[in-house]
Amino acid sequence: MKKGQKDITRTVLDSGIGVARATKASSLFIFLDPLNEMPAEIQEKGLKVYYVTRKTAEEISSLHPEPQQVPLIHLPKVDMTRMGQIKMVVVLALSKKMIEVGDRAVFITGTPDMDLLDSIVFLDTAREKEVLMTQGIEGLAEGIRPDVFQQILSIALELASRGREGKPVGTIFVLGDEEKVLQLSKQMIINPFKGYTDDERNILNPRLRETIREFAALDGAFVISHDGLVLSAGRHLGAAADEDTMPRGLGSRHIAAAGITALTQAVAMVISESTGDLRIFKNGKIFMEIERPVRMPAV
Repeated sequence: MKKGQKDITRTVLDSGIGVARATKASSLFIFLDPLNEMPAEIQEKGLKVYYVTRKTAEEISSLHPEPQQVPLIHLPKVDMTRMGQIKMVVVLALSKKMIEVGDRAVFITGTPDMDLLDSIVFLDTAREKEVLMTQGIEGLAEGIRPDVFQQILSIALELASRGREGKPVGTIFVLGDEEKVLQLSKQMIINPFKGYTDDERNILNPRLRETIREFAALDGAFVISHDGLVLSAGRHLGAAADEDTMPRGLGSRHIAAAGITALTQAVAMVISESTGDLRIFKNGKIFMEIERPVRMPAV
């Protein structure tokens, strides 16, 4: 990093800490990918500091000798806008109980290509409507293993961003409260996951990732247990929300996701086939929407 870039990064970091102090924020999230060295330790009373990255553990080790000691949030390696990245951090932080709805947080971000931090975003989760589209939701991923929640969110974002074989994909992932979800749904096709061992159908098994991508083309939903077992694909969700309560332009997948989450404690993630946007549902409402980045045409 050149001296000018280093000075800018230092100034932005200091300013971000100042914003956190002035707003009485409880958490500070620093994006590491634009940096080639770890920032100096931040000691600010009452402020929890977390680092955000798309780097692997090996890559992080070049920044810190003991990466396991660094409080990290890992983002998937997919294209996202800066606000999309912040939304992703918020939902992961909520699932890991790093923050709660109602907390204030500051995000310091930058562009990896520029090798500097250049943006500060302050977020009051009690008031922010662009990020959290509904309030009053406690325990977003209550009872769901955090690593399972993160893995499914990562897979859903990859499908939303890249599709399958370059073609848009629309699908639903329903996670948690599996017994009730199965009671309120029925199998549309022969269940492709029936008869496999727990290890073979565990969402944390890296070999399963491509299988999920293939079956995402099926009509119906994936049903996944709180501890990561893929119980079925091609599942018809019997519960449906009142269409009048949904934003205009959303189709049957979103209506089904709203319905099943209204009647259960499950979380649903819906990928729109037409836009590639990812919406997360809880308690029958859209909790968050992560827009697919618009790719600019080649000149």
